[in-house]
Amino acid sequence: MQVISIVNFIIWGFFLICYSYQLLYIPIVLIFGRRLRYPETDQKHRYAILICARNEALVLPDLIDSIRKQTYDPSLLSIFVMADNCTDGSTAEAAEKAGATKVYTRFNKELVGKSYALQQLMINVKQDYPEGFDAYVVFDADNVLSPTYFEEMNKAFSTGRYEVLTSFRNSKNYGDNWISAGYALWFIRESRYLNHARALIHSSCAVSGTGFLFSRKIAEEIVDWPFHLLTEDIEFSVYNICKGRKIGFSLNSELYDEQPLKFRQSWIQRLRWSRGYLQVYRNYGGKLFRGMFRGWFACYDMSMTIMPAFFLTTINVISNLILIVWGLFQHYDFGQMMGIILPFLSGIYSVLFLIGALTVVTEWKRIRATPLQKILYCFTFPIFMFTYLPIAIRSLFGKITWKPIEHNRKLAAANGKDK
Repeated sequence: MQVISIVNFIIWGFFLICYSYQLLYIPIVLIFGRRLRYPETDQKHRYAILICARNEALVLPDLIDSIRKQTYDPSLLSIFVMADNCTDGSTAEAAEKAGATKVYTRFNKELVGKSYALQQLMINVKQDYPEGFDAYVVFDADNVLSPTYFEEMNKAFSTGRYEVLTSFRNSKNYGDNWISAGYALWFIRESRYLNHARALIHSSCAVSGTGFLFSRKIAEEIVDWPFHLLTEDIEFSVYNICKGRKIGFSLNSELYDEQPLKFRQSWIQRLRWSRGYLQVYRNYGGKLFRGMFRGWFACYDMSMTIMPAFFLTTINVISNLILIVWGLFQHYDFGQMMGIILPFLSGIYSVLFLIGALTVVTEWKRIRATPLQKILYCFTFPIFMFTYLPIAIRSLFGKITWKPIEHNRKLAAANGKDK
């Protein structure tokens, strides 16, 4: 039985070695967070807004409406929508009625997914607007933006320090259930205590799915959108970090997106993410290691973000299961074995609970939920994270493909209230 204790102790030790630096991010944000401010600017850049939508006629107009109601000059914001493999017959029409600059359609059953739709959208925009834009901003169709989103993003971009920028990712439906709250709390924590801290120490941030900007220079460099792994956002981040670029962060550019409610949907989505992390590390792991040896902290940070936790968690689960089965065959007392394993699990639960609770306390006003929901879902957040364990193991086997996630939560742009 001591073998179980030793294995768990070693794995816990590796976790501390790999991720203790992220604990330092917390006081950095709490003490120096107000220093992340960008100066007012008279520069007004032209932005191409890229949106890929699949059967999302219900939510897409809210995003376009929130763009049209920006404090930033609307004449400098061009909205391009790719209605990708839609079968509802109304997504493209809804985009046009809502005021999109131009709407395209795409039907391709072989090259399926957001990355391929985004690639075709960029090709079409470049053909129809050869003069180009100062920068391109990518959103998902279910997003809704804060009124000052582009005003704040433009301040950061106008400093000239960043060719890529990401923004603060909040949630439309934090309070719906423990699954949506688990997602939302993780993304809010990622924005506040990862990307915010990275920006404060002048390291590189990472793009998280939606709400990111890249410059004309990047658009010309990548030609079209060549990132087609299952986590194209992580691939795009690693690509730029390996080039030595710093991805910036605009704390006050806030967007809301919709999180899954059903566990089956969540399983499918996070299974894709887990396999995507493996793909990214397989394709870029060597470049990340070379960057680490050159002294690029961002390469180490990104490596820790996409890989060790996956492997350590998988090894931990498999090794404990094997040792439990072996112990039963050796007629060890099951209660004693659980007496070793459960304290280890309770320790992980406590760490995750504290991370979630800290995020809720400091971001209390940002979170769209009742006080009771905010408190309750701090306790279910570790459970949500524990469900990654079987997902991580399952992602090692079989074919995994991109599948769409249904979105139907409407949110008013002006007042931030559900419709």
